[in-house]
Amino acid sequence: MNYINTTTDSRGVTTLTLNRPETFNALNRSFIDELTDCVNNLDNQTRILVLEATGKHFCAGADINWMKASVNLTETENREDAMAFSNMLDAVNSFARPTIARIQGAALGGGTGLACCCDIVVAGESARFAFSEVKLGIIPATISPYSLAAIGARAARRYFLTGESINATEAHRIGLVHDLCTAEQLDERIEHHVVSLLSASSQAQRAAKKLIEDIPGRAIDLALRENLADRLANIRSGPDAQEGLGAFLEKRAPKWTN
Repeated sequence: MNYINTTTDSRGVTTLTLNRPETFNALNRSFIDELTDCVNNLDNQTRILVLEATGKHFCAGADINWMKASVNLTETENREDAMAFSNMLDAVNSFARPTIARIQGAALGGGTGLACCCDIVVAGESARFAFSEVKLGIIPATISPYSLAAIGARAARRYFLTGESINATEAHRIGLVHDLCTAEQLDERIEHHVVSLLSASSQAQRAAKKLIEDIPGRAIDLALRENLADRLANIRSGPDAQEGLGAFLEKRAPKWTN
């Protein structure tokens, strides 16, 4: 069964659409595995990845029937399901090109975690989020690294423990949402970010995402400073840096490599 629709336009903008609206795009094992495969198998023509959903809600979290079935699984089988979910989050989080999440309605539990894995989150004013796991007697374990990176430990102390609903305004305040707009403006705001991202070097964006992955928490010592100097020297000698400088001096739009 296909739960994900995939399209790529002439600019290299790939849109993955969660397409299980009858369950509010709730996650089960088949859905998780399909999304993981879709992301992992995107080719180099993809410059930007947009993650969106059909229906009223982005993702209502785990499918209730999948959760019911987990009661009868062994600890080993439950761990296999948890790792499948973790693999999906990692595929989105570690995707080398820029990623944008388009959020309407609810993004709960795993849906919130999925949003936290994207580089830019655009949400409608009626969107709501929740780390609702504790309400079900479990914990937001697999989504926690991405969620903590998005909202920080201080906000997590409240929302991981209460499981309460987070409205779009509060989600924006704590850093979960980057761009807040009306429902009617969602597509316009997505396009704004797409155009902005396409104006920059894809090579530099990939290197910048690697910086964000590698640098937090490291001591600013000689080894780090030398590593960063090496990275900058390497990319400065590449074709996009030469093109970017030439375009700036010639007052024209750059022609980036893919």
